[in-house]
This record gives sequence, C-alpha cells and structure tokens, in this order.
Amino acid sequence: MIVYEYPFNERIRTLLRLEDLYEKFKFFVHQEHPMQHHVALATIFDMLEVAGRADLKSDLLQELERQRQTLLGYRMNPNVEAQMLDAILAEVDSVSSALVAAQGKTGQNVRENEWLMSIRGRTIIPGGACEFDLPSYYAWQQRPAEARFNDIINWFTPLAPLFDALALVLRLLRDSGGPVKMIAVAGSYQQMLQGKVYQMLRLTLDASQGAIPEISANKYMLWVRFTSQGGDLKPKPLEDDVPFELTLCNF
Repeated sequence: MIVYEYPFNERIRTLLRLEDLYEKFKFFVHQEHPMQHHVALATIFDMLEVAGRADLKSDLLQELERQRQTLLGYRMNPNVEAQMLDAILAEVDSVSSALVAAQGKTGQNVRENEWLMSIRGRTIIPGGACEFDLPSYYAWQQRPAEARFNDIINWFTPLAPLFDALALVLRLLRDSGGPVKMIAVAGSYQQMLQGKVYQMLRLTLDASQGAIPEISANKYMLWVRFTSQGGDLKPKPLEDDVPFELTLCNF
C-alpha cells in the first residue's frame, strides 16, 4: 500500500517538508562514506531554509497546548483508556518543555558557525564544494566516519526539540481521522467539503494498481484525478475505476 498526503495549508506543508528532510537526514547521517555525510550536512542547511519562519516554534507550542487541553477534556470519558491518555499527555508535556528550553532562533548555532556558513554558501553553487574550493572541508571529510558523525550530530542536536515537536503534532493530526473506502469512477473522484476546514488529506491505495493521484482541494471541494505512467514515465489519464481509502484529518 502507498500513502499519499496532501496539506490543506502552508503550515502543514512546512511541517511535512521538514519531516521529509528529517527522514533523509536520519538515513544519510548513519552512513559512513564522506559523500553520504555531505548529504546529511547539506540537509541540515535545507532544514534551516524551510524552518526560517520566525513563528514556527511558537506555532508548534501553541498547537501542542491546544492538543493538551483537548486531551485533558477526555479524562472524564469512560470510553478512553486512562493509561494511554496519561502517556500521550506526558509526551506532550515533555516535548513542549524541551522546545521551550531551546534557546535562540532555530539553527542559530549553525548560523553562527562561520566555517559551516562558508560550506553552506558553496553548496548553493553546483559543484561548489570541491576540494579546491573548500580544502578545510575536504580535510574534514577525510576524518574517520565516527568523528564526522559526532560532529554532525552535535550541529543538529539544538534542532532536535523542534523536530520532536513537529513529529508529535503530525502524529496527532494523522490519528485524528479515520479511513473511508472510496472508488474513483473512471479515475476521477470529487467530494464537496461544504466549507469544513481540514488540515490534511491522506490517500491510501494498492501499489499494484499503478495509479498515481493528482490532488487539489480547498474548503469547498476535494478533487482527485488518477493517472498512470507509461514507458516514458509521463503521467497519462487513467480511465479505470480505482478503489482507495480516504482520510480527512483535522485537529
């Protein structure tokens, strides 16, 4: 099964982009080749670009507090498992406290490191991080893999509370909706949303169908058009009926 996600607003779009970068970072930082660690470091620079919004930290803190208040309202509900609720509340409190304790602007430790900023400036240029451009960076790449790993982790660590917070917010968002089975007749599906505001759409389908969803949505209507890929990989309209699961998520 393949899950496609579509953000309804810029805030969720930013969180999903940061989540994608974090997944890439976690993969490459645990490799050993200097080129793979170069990608991990370049990914940190990309994180700083995407997280450059000054209000991202406050947005996450406000959302976590809203979630905390909502969860507290379930305490008197006999259908809610108290132990699981307490565990989620404890996680929200822990993540919020760590984010509050994070000092300064997001990635300030990286921005204040002149050596890292010189690398960042060169990585913007295609092929700009060659050994003759950045001999000190090339020398660093020749260090043992463990030493490089420790350096990168130290540079990333101040960013960790932000990524823990966004991971929790996205997890709570994804858990907010339930999947509904749908069929796109002749490869097309429309649904009126009647002005109800959603944060994100999740679409799940069987990979063996070879169907690719093209999604557009606003607060009034959701539209999904399925395509397929031929030998040239260019999307082509799919005229078959496509069964899929649709989840509309909202805090």
